[in-house]
Amino acid sequence: METFLEFFREVLKGIVREISAYTFRKNALENKKATLCRRKLKGGSRKANK
Repeated sequence: METFLEFFREVLKGIVREISAYTFRKNALENKKATLCRRKLKGGSRKANK
């Protein structure tokens, strides 16, 4: 019984660790992606506004 409880505790630790890593990745990386996005520069000649 005691070994089963230790095994169950380790499984729960792993699940909690994976869920927290997923939520951190989702929150931190989505916020970073928004700031790193830049407009693409268009090539070719442009008319100057005078």
